[in-house]
Amino acid sequence: MTALTKYARLEASGLWRASPQDQRREVVISVGEATLTISDMRDKPITHWSLAAIRRANPGQRPAIFHPDGDTGETLELDASEAQMIDAIEKLRRAVERTRPRPGRLRWAGMLLSLALVAALALFWLPGALISHTVSVVPQVKRAEIGDALMVRIERMTGPACSDPAGTRALRDLRARLGTGPISMVPGIIGTSLHLPGGRIVMDRALVEDYEEPDVVAGFALAAHTMARQSDPLRDLLEVTGTWSGFRLLTTGRLEGDTLDRYAEHLLTGTRAQPAMSGLLDVFATASVRSTPYAYARDITGETVLPLIEGDPMSGKEPAELLSDADWLRLQGICGG
Repeated sequence: MTALTKYARLEASGLWRASPQDQRREVVISVGEATLTISDMRDKPITHWSLAAIRRANPGQRPAIFHPDGDTGETLELDASEAQMIDAIEKLRRAVERTRPRPGRLRWAGMLLSLALVAALALFWLPGALISHTVSVVPQVKRAEIGDALMVRIERMTGPACSDPAGTRALRDLRARLGTGPISMVPGIIGTSLHLPGGRIVMDRALVEDYEEPDVVAGFALAAHTMARQSDPLRDLLEVTGTWSGFRLLTTGRLEGDTLDRYAEHLLTGTRAQPAMSGLLDVFATASVRSTPYAYARDITGETVLPLIEGDPMSGKEPAELLSDADWLRLQGICGG
């Protein structure tokens, strides 16, 4: 998005509060890849707002007051002196709005489709057909919004995503090297890695702290990225949360908060499928990443991952560097040690 690139390094100060009962705090606001980051005066992130879900409480007035979609109690106030940031947020909101499907059209399409199927089949709406249709029509911006909402709920259980600046830069470099979606590192309890709607990958800090080389975390990132292509994360969500969730998303463009809460808990506690090893070897070969370290991290005995060890595409070769030694040390410290 051209508008996002233009404002990628823009920062401003403002006043933020989590609820009407809380006292306003002075904060620093910066524009990220898909979010507006709100940090305290020590540059420690407090919260992230999805650019696709920012609403303005007082259009055309200064100071400008913004809030997340659906939560008017949490507010961000920007003084008139921060005109550049205000204009940037407004421009990004308009840019996102242009890519958003018209809710009315989506609602009517869902209603007409449901009536047509009921009339044709004279049966209750088939769950599989509903989920498949919903997955096919939900746009990327809505998937990213759902992924951001899930990330907020995951952070409530794992703790906030690690945000050491040097480690974050190293993580961005690794992501660029691998060609995956955004990667977030959390303090713990997820075990390995998760993939969310919208392309976000969530990883456990142990993947960088418990191993001596970046090949392991790179392997889990590639595995999550591959799994997301083999099994649509939005379809996984709807199959777990039920047909009604798919119907609600199709007709209103929204998922209820308790639905997202239940799925976030499922992601952290449920059994996770693994991508097919044959396809995974192709991914490792394309990315020039060794599969053996990842395989032994999955199974220290190597018995259940033998194809990944014997078929390592980089065996006997010198793969391109994932990270410099200095950046690897920085990444290992992304959660503060």
